[in-house]
Amino acid sequence: MSESCNLTNLQSIPLTPTAQEAYKPTVYESALPQNVERPSYRNRMILTDLTVDIPESHRVPKDAPATPPKARWGTLEFRTYIAVACVMIPVMTWIPISLSLESHPNYKFYERRLSPGWIPFRKVDNSDAQYRSFRNNFWLLTTLATAYLSIKYLWKRLGTAPPQDNTYLIRYNLFFSVFFLLGLHGTSFFKILIILSLNYSIARFCGDRKIGPVLTWVFNAAVLFANDRFNGYRYGDLLPSLEVLDGYQGAYSRWHIVYNLTMLRLVSFNIDYYWACNTSTSKEHNRNRTMTYAERMFPHPPQMYTFLSYLSYALYPPLYLAGPIMTFNDYLWQHRQSMNISGCAKVLYCIRLIASVLTMELILHFMYVVAIKDTSAWDSATPAQISMIGFWNLIIVWLKLLIPWRFFRLWALMDGIEVPENMVRCMANNYSTLGFWRSWHRSYNLWIIRYIYIPLGGSKHVLLNMLLVFTFVALWHDLTFRLLAWGWLVSLFVVPEVLAMYLLPASKVRSTSLMITYISWLCSTSGQSPGTYIFSSAATPSSP
Repeated sequence: MSESCNLTNLQSIPLTPTAQEAYKPTVYESALPQNVERPSYRNRMILTDLTVDIPESHRVPKDAPATPPKARWGTLEFRTYIAVACVMIPVMTWIPISLSLESHPNYKFYERRLSPGWIPFRKVDNSDAQYRSFRNNFWLLTTLATAYLSIKYLWKRLGTAPPQDNTYLIRYNLFFSVFFLLGLHGTSFFKILIILSLNYSIARFCGDRKIGPVLTWVFNAAVLFANDRFNGYRYGDLLPSLEVLDGYQGAYSRWHIVYNLTMLRLVSFNIDYYWACNTSTSKEHNRNRTMTYAERMFPHPPQMYTFLSYLSYALYPPLYLAGPIMTFNDYLWQHRQSMNISGCAKVLYCIRLIASVLTMELILHFMYVVAIKDTSAWDSATPAQISMIGFWNLIIVWLKLLIPWRFFRLWALMDGIEVPENMVRCMANNYSTLGFWRSWHRSYNLWIIRYIYIPLGGSKHVLLNMLLVFTFVALWHDLTFRLLAWGWLVSLFVVPEVLAMYLLPASKVRSTSLMITYISWLCSTSGQSPGTYIFSSAATPSSP
C-alpha cells in the first residue's frame, strides 16, 4: 500500500524472537494480509509511516540489539531541534505567503499568471504547465479510472475465474487498452502497435541468444531518436495516400512523449524473456502466502511470454500515462497469484493521495512562487526571500510529480496490482546524494538497477557505471545537451560521497557514526542542491 505498508517487501523482514514477542501491530499495519510478517520495534503508528518511510527501513540489522534503543526526544539535542523548528518552519512558510499578497509591490508583475481559485478571496498559481495538465484533467482521469474498475468488476462477475489465478483478466486489460489508446492517441495507436510488434519479433527471434538484448537496446534507442526527430511521424509524410489518417489525433496527439515510458516496458519484456530462455528451472510459488518483490522478479516458463500478455503489460491503462514502472515478470506473477491487497490498505492510501492534493492546493493558493520565478518578480527581495522562492519551487516540483504518480499507483492498487512507490522521501529530507536518487522516482531507479547497472557490472565499476546510467537517464528524459550536461554533473556531484564511503567504511568506524553521517552529508550537499536545481529548471518549463 505505501512505504511502510508495502505488501511485498515486508514479507522478507527477519524478526528476532525477542522482537517478535514484544511486537504489537498498529492500526496502519493491520491492513497487511495475515501471511505477511510485521516489522519489529513498533508498537504504534508514527508520522514517518505517512511521509518518508520506505520498506528497507524496517529491516533489522544482523547486529541489532534484542530491545529497541531508548527514545531521545527528551535529550537537550532534540529539544534544541524542536525549538529551532518551532521558529524556523513558520518563518519559512510566512516568507512566500507575504510575497504573494496583493499589497506586495511586485504582485502586479506576475498577477497575469494567476487564475481564479476555489478558496475564498485567493487566486491560484496554476502556471506550471506540467502540473496544470494533470490538475485540469483530474476529474476526467478519476471518471476514467472508475469506469475501468467498474467494467472490470462486471467482467469478473460474469466470467468464470480459475481459483487463485487472474491470468484471464489479462484479456480484459488489453481489451480496455485498445479503446483507451484509440481515444487518447487516435490513429497513432496503429503506430504504437507496429513498434510493439517489431520489438516482440526481436525477442522471439533471438530467444536465448546474446544478440537479443543488444538488438533490443539498439532498436528501442533508434525508435526514441526517430520519435524525437520526426515528432511522432505523420501518415501523410510516410505515404501521401494515408494522409486521411492524420485527421483524427485523439485527445492527446503527442503519443511519442508518453512512449518514453512504454519503451521501458518493451526493454523489460525482451530482457526478462531472454533470461527466462536461459533459466533451466522454473520457480514453484506458494499460493498460501503473498510473494515478495524479489520473488516476483523470477522468470516464468518461456511459453508464458505470449504476445497477448506482452501487449496487455505494455499498454496497461493504470500505469500507461505516467507509471510507476513495473517489470513484465512482476506483472505476470501478480496475475498468476493475487496480491490480496486489503480494503483498509486501499482506503489509507487514498487518504494519503487526498492529503497530498490538498497540501498542493494550499501551496498554490497562498504561495505564488512559480509565477514569481517565471516572471523574475523578485526586485528588492532579500536573500532570505529569494532562497525561500527557490526552496518552495523545489517543494512544488516534488509534489507535482508525487501526486500524479500516487494517483496512478492508487488506480493500480484498486485493480489489485502492487507497484513500487515512486517518491518515498521529501526532497528536503535528504542528507545523502545516493539516498536522494534512490528515493526519487524509485520504480525507475529499480528498473535501471535491474536492466542497466547490474548487467554492466554493478559495484565493480561504480563511477563508470554511474556515468553511463545518468547519461541514459538524461537522454531518456529529453534528447538535449542541457539534460546531458545535467546527467554528467550529477555523476560528478556523487563522486565525493562515493569516495568518502570508500575511505571511511562504516564497518571500521562504527564508534564515530555521527561523524561519518556528517561527512557524508557534507560531501553530498554540494552536489545535491545544484543537481536538484538544474533538474527542477529542466522539469518545470515556463508557460507562455
